Amino acid sequence: MSTAKTPKTILIVDDNEIVIKTISLKLQGAGYRVVTAMDGSEAVAAARREKPDLILLDIFFPPDIGSIEWDGFRIMEWFHRLDTARKIPIIIITGSEDQQTKEKATHAGAVAYFQKPLEHDYLLKVIRATLGDATA
Repeated sequence: MSTAKTPKTILIVDDNEIVIKTISLKLQGAGYRVVTAMDGSEAVAAARREKPDLILLDIFFPPDIGSIEWDGFRIMEWFHRLDTARKIPIIIITGSEDQQTKEKATHAGAVAYFQKPLEHDYLLKVIRATLGDATA
């Protein structure tokens, strides 16, 4: 009889490959399964397909050419419209120091807000607390 539990899945949505890679390595090292997306379309598709336990979401993305202009707030709106993603906790990871952005994110339903550069150990602590993981 196996006592191994299925790792919880975290979706990272950011347009910076270095940020995605760095956070992915930290989370995988802590025992989480990581899925990534670099824009709003990928994020919505990944949330539908993977049904993550938690989402790390950037706020600012470069404008799409000839498509929907995505930002973290629009992505959060889409997540809230999806039955499969509506209740997934969202933690904002952004370079913005703007207090209004933080308030808007919190009002939109974010459970936590982190400014880049990230303090990875504290982020991991908040992720564990949000997911109810004493040890991940």
